[in-house]
Amino acid sequence: MVPLHFPKCVVVFALFAQTMAVLDSFTAAVYEHAVLLPNATESPASREEALLLMNRNLDVLEKATKLAARQGAHIIVTPEDGIYGWVFTRESIYPYLEDIPAPEVNWIPCRDPQRFGYTPVQERLSCLAKDSSIYVVANIGDKKPCNSSDPLCPPDGRYQYNTDVVFDSEGRLVARYHKYNLFAPEIQFDFPKDSEVVTFDTPFGKFGIFTCFDIFSHDPAVVVVQDFEVDSVLYPTAWYNTLPLLSAVPFHSAWARAMRVNLLAANTHNTRMHMTGSGIYSPEAVKVYHYDMETESGQLLLSELRCRPRSQPTYPAAVDWSAYARSVKPFLSEQTHFPGLIYFDEFTFTKLKGKTGNYTVCQKDLCCHLSYKMSEKRVDEVYALGAFDGLHTVEGQYYLQICTLLKCQTTDLRTCGEPVGSAFTTFEEFSLSGTFGTSYVFPQIILSGSQLAPERHYEVSRDGRLQSRGGAPLPVLVMTLYGRVFEKDPPRLGQGPGKLQGPP
Repeated sequence: MVPLHFPKCVVVFALFAQTMAVLDSFTAAVYEHAVLLPNATESPASREEALLLMNRNLDVLEKATKLAARQGAHIIVTPEDGIYGWVFTRESIYPYLEDIPAPEVNWIPCRDPQRFGYTPVQERLSCLAKDSSIYVVANIGDKKPCNSSDPLCPPDGRYQYNTDVVFDSEGRLVARYHKYNLFAPEIQFDFPKDSEVVTFDTPFGKFGIFTCFDIFSHDPAVVVVQDFEVDSVLYPTAWYNTLPLLSAVPFHSAWARAMRVNLLAANTHNTRMHMTGSGIYSPEAVKVYHYDMETESGQLLLSELRCRPRSQPTYPAAVDWSAYARSVKPFLSEQTHFPGLIYFDEFTFTKLKGKTGNYTVCQKDLCCHLSYKMSEKRVDEVYALGAFDGLHTVEGQYYLQICTLLKCQTTDLRTCGEPVGSAFTTFEEFSLSGTFGTSYVFPQIILSGSQLAPERHYEVSRDGRLQSRGGAPLPVLVMTLYGRVFEKDPPRLGQGPGKLQGPP
């Protein structure tokens, strides 16, 4: 059994566990799970072998859930693929699937396990939620039969869906979500015909749910927050970290800040696959996060969140992301531009030459402005300002506008955009902005060691500047304004031409 390690520094809030009628705040938990994987997935296992593996993972998730409940958690989120792993064929995933009904059937599997056939995984999750008096969020596989009267029915006569389920504190199934934007390697699952927006109400707020790659999308990720006004988003993920721009914790925390919603993100943990990074994020702050590429252990995180953040006086105002950048003239210092790749996208870069400076770099309609002051200009580290305005086309197609300041991997400019883990150059002052054509911009600052910058050292102004606000100089690896232009997206993210393995 995989051992559990729990952070000593997490403050646990258990005062609200017994009175859930009118709560102002609640305790959230996420568990980053080091998934026990099957030995082989090229051919199908027996149903008994599949259930044995799933129960071994459920043993670990049960221990984490019971500990979270004892410490006052009202809800726990576990990762995508957390019960059986990944890299299956369509045939080899089948023994792991169950028929998952719609929540409208009002079903408590723990009390009536045979109502929808043989469903031992749902029964166990339901009993875990019921016996621990906690909402349990898990990711499993759904199977639905179909026939030739359905023109989209697969040749094997069934649909298979990557599925999130939520059981309430009585063990009742209250939510079922079929992942809409499958990632390129998920050949074992079918795309749902239509995007589902799944929400449910609790005594501690209104929740929405989606999975991993969905976070890049308008449907359902933006829709569930803006049109359905959920208070919190539940987010199981199996996220493959890819520096400099697509590391789990920086991107997820930036999304929560920009969308102004609570986000409970539970990632899988597999250092060989560069999978780590879970957290609990509010619109105002990173509450707690975990990033660990050194060990192979799971991690439980807990934190208190506001039930209805929109009603709080500290709820952040909307940002006009291009207001400042469009009000100033481009900086005309002598610059040379050069191309560089970040995750297969060709950026336009310019090198930072001095200890202080003002730079502008443009690509198509996007111009990125940077003002900065370093503590010192080191000769062994090179930084560049980059801009990208275009359609990303590998492992899905989606339109991006990105402004980024980053450390190059070496002093060779050809390495700008390559992953790098440490930095010794520190920035005392900085201001990054861009002429974005979208209101969906996700701001992130990653420091040496892939840590998040403390929020007391920077701010996002209402006119769209990501800027310093005093405090210790920061050893910046990457500073990014990551914009998504949804109206320029193809119909579905996961159906692009590229098939390379990567995030998320």
